[in-house]
Amino acid sequence: QVQLVESGGGLVQAGGSLRLSCAASGRTFSMYAMAWFRQAPGEEREFVSFISWGGGTTYYADSVKGRFTISRDNAKNTVYLQMNSLKPEDTAIYYCAARTLRSTYAYNYAYNYDYWGQGTQVTVSS
Repeated sequence: QVQLVESGGGLVQAGGSLRLSCAASGRTFSMYAMAWFRQAPGEEREFVSFISWGGGTTYYADSVKGRFTISRDNAKNTVYLQMNSLKPEDTAIYYCAARTLRSTYAYNYAYNYDYWGQGTQVTVSS
């Protein structure tokens, strides 16, 4: 089992940057594929980005492609989301998630993830 704790959210002006971190407990972090999702008020949770257990495969939602970068440091049990050129529509609670399924099957569906953090708020002002 793994516990996830996100940090790094906050208030930023449009065009600014934030880096989210997700620290995982446990010694088997490298066995999990990781992802970031987000949920805006009144909206469903949506996929943002995925990274494979070894970090060699990444995927992004079209809405963030070219602006966000996902990475992981297995030695530190941490996954990151670097967010640049932020827009007001990026405002949401951001969640990191882990799954034991190591393939990339249905990586963008929330129900395929086994563990979730509590979320961190990102607010982008115009």
